[in-house]
Amino acid sequence: MEEIAHLIQKYGYLFYGITFLWTFLEGETFVIFAGALAVPGLGGATTPPPINIYWLILAAWIGSFCGDQLYFFLGRRYGNRILRRFPRIQGGVQLAIDMLHKYHTFFILTYRYMYGIRNFASLGMGMSDLSWPRFAALNFIAAFIWANSFAWGGYALGYFAASALGQINFVYIMIGVVVFVGALFAFMHWRGKKRYKQALAQSAAAHAAAPEQRKP
Repeated sequence: MEEIAHLIQKYGYLFYGITFLWTFLEGETFVIFAGALAVPGLGGATTPPPINIYWLILAAWIGSFCGDQLYFFLGRRYGNRILRRFPRIQGGVQLAIDMLHKYHTFFILTYRYMYGIRNFASLGMGMSDLSWPRFAALNFIAAFIWANSFAWGGYALGYFAASALGQINFVYIMIGVVVFVGALFAFMHWRGKKRYKQALAQSAAAHAAAPEQRKP
């Protein structure tokens, strides 16, 4: 594992480029593990961290920001065409628009943490009446919060794992991080999926009832 750490140190800029591309799509798990690798001494008592936490945050921040700006643009320019091509996502897109109208700024700052909705949120907001400058400004802030929360979260996991297990073996520490993150995401997936289905059903019911209310 020290060889891997050495390779990351040697080709660090390439790693940060990969971080940008990964988070451009979606990559909180990647950022968590990378954050754990930024802890000094994980590869041994004198081993410097293979990843600079601040460069990691910057790459994840800009990657996430640019990715969601692209999805917003696609929604604004080609939203209806995309929904015709992929009708299965229409419910999620409409739910994102409904939540934007209900929660406004709070939704834009937090949608990255919402299971199911986050996949369609930027596309849906592009199809709404939200202005591009307002979305860009809030998305810039939201991406910064997101990148810091997962990078420092991974760093904390790596730090506490190293403190608890000592310098026994880098592999064991990373296995502990993998197990913890896997269990956490499994729980979040289960809970988020349940809430997403409930919110989707409520949104569909509200839109179905709207025409009835407008009838004389």
